[in-house]
Amino acid sequence: MIGTETISRVIGSDVYDESGQKIGSASEVYLDDETGQPEWVTVRTGLFGTKESFVPIHDADLTDDGVRVHVSKDRVKDAPRIDTDGHLSPNEEQELYSYYGMGTGMATTGMQATGMETTGMETTTTGMAGTGMTDRDMTDAPGTVGRDTSGPTTDNAMTRSEEQLNVGTRREEVGRARLRKYVVSENMTESVPVTREEIRVEREPITEANIGSAMDGPAISEEEHEVTLHAERPVVEKEAVPVERVRLDKDVITEQETVSADVRKEQIEVEGAADDPRRI
Repeated sequence: MIGTETISRVIGSDVYDESGQKIGSASEVYLDDETGQPEWVTVRTGLFGTKESFVPIHDADLTDDGVRVHVSKDRVKDAPRIDTDGHLSPNEEQELYSYYGMGTGMATTGMQATGMETTGMETTTTGMAGTGMTDRDMTDAPGTVGRDTSGPTTDNAMTRSEEQLNVGTRREEVGRARLRKYVVSENMTESVPVTREEIRVEREPITEANIGSAMDGPAISEEEHEVTLHAERPVVEKEAVPVERVRLDKDVITEQETVSADVRKEQIEVEGAADDPRRI
């Protein structure tokens, strides 16, 4: 159970959900106007902590690691978007109660709640008061507690905060490359020498050297003499042979990219010092 005496330990501490997941960091604590007890805490979430969500802490536990609330991180993520302007109206308060299943409803008249009864407490003023209020609001809600207000539980200093730009990198898929093998046909022309035999008729006169062969056989007769001719023809054979190996590899290229974003920072003005306002 968190009471007013432990509020200073809540502000700025880490907030965890019921399963132990970190939700964000506690920013402001809102007190019930009637009982003065802590009822809500705003939790900064998001990449740079710029988003604030209301989370019930009336039954939260304060541990060495921070604050553990009895709701889930996803539940807080989808909570109603309500401005953290230092005060909850009855309608805003009822919207939060309904979302977290903490109440059945209440009657409102404009911005005032009359005889409202929610989870065992009555609120007859304008909802709940929290931190981050203006000077006029603080006079109407003396129970305010937080880093930006002055009261019985705070010191006389004001905290000035500003956003910082944290730049990093994220690895993501930008494309894919693949090797694919397919077959194409290409016409190739080669020259090869071929030989062939042709008939050539040779005639020789009868001489003493060949008279014997010429006179061998009958004087008059019919004869045939046959000669076989040969020729070469081109022959094509195809053979598949490996010619190279191909693979994909990756090179890492480092480039410089410039990023820019708007960051917010708080400024503090000093008023009432010889009518000489100064900005810090």
